[in-house]
Amino acid sequence: MTTNRDILTLAQWLSPAFPVGAFAYSHGLEAAVRAGWVASGADLAEWLEDVIANGSGRNDCILLRAAYAAEDDAALGGVDALARAFAASRERQLEQAQQGAAFCKTSAAIWGGDAVAYLYPVAVGAAAAKLRIDPELTAAMYLQAVASNLIAAAQRLMPLGQTEGQAVLSALAPLCEEVAQSTASLACDDLQSTAFLSDIAAMRHEVQQPRIFRT
Repeated sequence: MTTNRDILTLAQWLSPAFPVGAFAYSHGLEAAVRAGWVASGADLAEWLEDVIANGSGRNDCILLRAAYAAEDDAALGGVDALARAFAASRERQLEQAQQGAAFCKTSAAIWGGDAVAYLYPVAVGAAAAKLRIDPELTAAMYLQAVASNLIAAAQRLMPLGQTEGQAVLSALAPLCEEVAQSTASLACDDLQSTAFLSDIAAMRHEVQQPRIFRT
């Protein structure tokens, strides 16, 4: 049963104030803006819809749930190894590795456990399992946090006001919930991505100069 404390804990973990450095990463969005693939609020909404439903967002939910269900450290390590192997580019793996390591360090210091540096979705799933927080709620709030961070990145890259950015985030809420629900019956064998431009943007960003974000 989900409690108010569970919700507050997730809100703390996935808040911009939690020290994972999420503000430093654009998930390839910086390259997409430079290429002209994302030039308006409507473009951004479509881009994020694809990422969440058909790309890394969906895969992160599958990995988060697999980490949640892992029965021991060996199984959890296997999920993490698969997540690293499935990263679409060097920068994608860097982004998730650094955020995951920071998340594990902070959560271990506060809620206990070993500060093993798992990739970000694996780390969040493992932490939620440790505290027995509902995995569907965890996945939905994780997706919303990812979308919120990318919208904040877009506001530094293109003309996008605060109100329009929040409107985009609000419109994505049903999709975050839907993807969190639909991945409940999926396993790691179901990992896939058809958000090809998002993956290509992440690859392009590796050699982009000048740039603001690390990814």
